[in-house]
Amino acid sequence: MDSFQLPLLAAAVTNLLRLLALAGALASAGVTAAEPDDRQHGDHEHGVGAHGGLIVPLGRDSYHVEPVFESGGILRLYLLGSDETRIQETQRQTLTAYVKPAGGSETVALQFESDPQEGDADDKTSRFKGVIPESLRGKAVDITIPNLRIEKERFRVGFTSAPPPDHAAAMPAALADNESTTLFLTPGGTYTEADIAANGRLTAQQKFKGFQAKHDVNPKPGDRLCPISETKANPLCAWVIGGKTYEFCCPPCVEEFVRTAKEKPDEIKDPEAYVKR
Repeated sequence: MDSFQLPLLAAAVTNLLRLLALAGALASAGVTAAEPDDRQHGDHEHGVGAHGGLIVPLGRDSYHVEPVFESGGILRLYLLGSDETRIQETQRQTLTAYVKPAGGSETVALQFESDPQEGDADDKTSRFKGVIPESLRGKAVDITIPNLRIEKERFRVGFTSAPPPDHAAAMPAALADNESTTLFLTPGGTYTEADIAANGRLTAQQKFKGFQAKHDVNPKPGDRLCPISETKANPLCAWVIGGKTYEFCCPPCVEEFVRTAKEKPDEIKDPEAYVKR
């Protein structure tokens, strides 16, 4: 090493020692190198959407989809913007999806058709509708949509979900006439003689003869809930119990609730407890 290189080497060593000293001081003060934050890439948790479905991100959170399972095997897809509270419209199109039991291998093709919401432009849609094959209803399923077009972009959508059981299958069976008469026209528990009079001294089958139940499994906040099915209640299917008016989705649920009021009165809550929060 010649005399010309010695000053350069000495300067380099001096700078290195200064850097080491600075690093030691920072470590003593509790300062460490910053780790990259994965959330800056859009990798964050997504909650439940306005319709009760789990939010699914598209393309680093450029957009979102909210799949919502309904009774009868209906599956609706709601398109949302990068802000999950904003509705996202796209061109109307037919989507081909593939559905299989969760963890399974055999897939079945499923078509989603445009199902525009009120307020969508004439040639746009913010919602799609498909029907799950009957053999897969009520089961956890894997669903893949290879090609969803939003504006000029194309996205692959995939999610696994366990839809709620078909509501009709979960309904309590209707009582025979004599059982129904005994249930509704004799007091017991919190179900009183005054309640019987307030309900017209009728059974639920008599009072709601011809009633067409609509089981809305996606009630909105503030909607009254059927105490039995927890679907949206119908104000036309109301019954007085304990001097208070309760709303139900169908007559068989009225029967089940009256039975509970008579046999397990401590389980009965005030009507305001049966409201979607």
